[in-house]
Amino acid sequence: MSRMFSAVMLALAFAVLLVPLACYVVPPLAASLDGERLQRAEVVPDYQEPPEKLTEDGPVSAPQATDPMPGTAELARLLDARLAVEGGATISAVVQDALTGTVLYERAGSTGLAPASTLKILTAAASLSAMDGDTRFPTTALPGKDPGTVVLRGGGDVLLTAGASDPDSVAGRAGLATLAEQTAAALAADGTAGPVKVLVDDSLFTGPALSDAWGQADVEAGEIAPVHALAVSSAWEQEGTGPGPRVDDAALSAGESYRAALAGALAARGVDVDPSVERGTAAAGAVALAEVRSAPLTEQVEYMLLKSDNYLAEALARLSAAAAGREASFAGGIETVEAEVAALGVDTGSMVLGDASGLSGETSVSAAQLTSLMQILLASTDPDLRSVAGGLPVAALSGTLAGRYDESADSAAAGIVRAKTGTLLAVTALSGYATDADGRVLAFTFIAGGLDGNTRQARDAVDAAAAVLAGCGCR
Repeated sequence: MSRMFSAVMLALAFAVLLVPLACYVVPPLAASLDGERLQRAEVVPDYQEPPEKLTEDGPVSAPQATDPMPGTAELARLLDARLAVEGGATISAVVQDALTGTVLYERAGSTGLAPASTLKILTAAASLSAMDGDTRFPTTALPGKDPGTVVLRGGGDVLLTAGASDPDSVAGRAGLATLAEQTAAALAADGTAGPVKVLVDDSLFTGPALSDAWGQADVEAGEIAPVHALAVSSAWEQEGTGPGPRVDDAALSAGESYRAALAGALAARGVDVDPSVERGTAAAGAVALAEVRSAPLTEQVEYMLLKSDNYLAEALARLSAAAAGREASFAGGIETVEAEVAALGVDTGSMVLGDASGLSGETSVSAAQLTSLMQILLASTDPDLRSVAGGLPVAALSGTLAGRYDESADSAAAGIVRAKTGTLLAVTALSGYATDADGRVLAFTFIAGGLDGNTRQARDAVDAAAAVLAGCGCR
């Protein structure tokens, strides 16, 4: 089955077959093999230009067993050439046919390397294995033990907004200003005269808030911050998606935003609110005064993958641990990610996890393990698990791939490759899938480790390798 022609990108949807559709139906980009390099035609018709935006929906089709399989010898010839990194690198690479699981290319596939943020694929899959995709995390206002106290209890939502709830947004679906308005109404109905004192309960997450596996430089650069059970905008100091500094105590910072909103809501009722915020707990069996809930887990997972949100990844690992009956701690989160991925069918025997976000250099995951998981997700009949693959960034169009595959050398992959990126100082990685020119869906992982001043060259190499898959008939 050849790829369909179209003026713009058509949205991904999964067919109701055992193996779902694993890519957008996109315009084929005129490309040919000239020696070792994919080249575009000199004059490209409008209908063959790379897509510029995602569309809401479109016709879809699924891979068929009759679609030609890439030839392993030709595929190896092309990929070996692309993965030759100037300056040297340790390469771990695997390509599998998504329909059959057949390994089509392997290069040190079982070698464990730090996968950087491609690790988030494991965290995403584990979260949607341990919890239902419709799960929404509550942030609750409760009466405290002492009269006049209100306890803001975190339920794991770290994408709160300080303002009003936004039903159309993933980050900010639950708003502290909305919670404060509801709280003020409940206090007025109870006849509370004030003054009111706000306490914060973030006891859902246990153990250290910072991991020893993270470097101080990463914390100072805002790559991560102490992880708490409630946070505004993943603890960014300026609400949004970063980059920039993060707050040191996201729970107390969220409590201060809530206190300010509650003070404003109660001022019209003549009730004062204490200016300080402290930690505390609610009375036993207390009935909630008000509650707001996060976006569903599936939407949070997609947001985490698109933004490569380290803070959210760590929070989701802890929430997964709690759902699995473990401690909602770093150790519990790591144990849960590994256990859930193993339960899905990945051989985790050699896997070592240092965290759930990919920041830790102590993590060791192989290309074979990541690609095996990707193939499992693509073949799953569980819509929640399939949504992990569907939520990956799209080459040249979305998330951390929006600024890649926009140069002529690899633009044939624009709109076709879907993958999670990963970059550390000495590592670059790409894990996802693409549909080749004959309709085969190919799961892949390319990890380049041991880099020293050649990270950009290695990133270009893994991008080019994925572009080979998108343009390949390879027979």
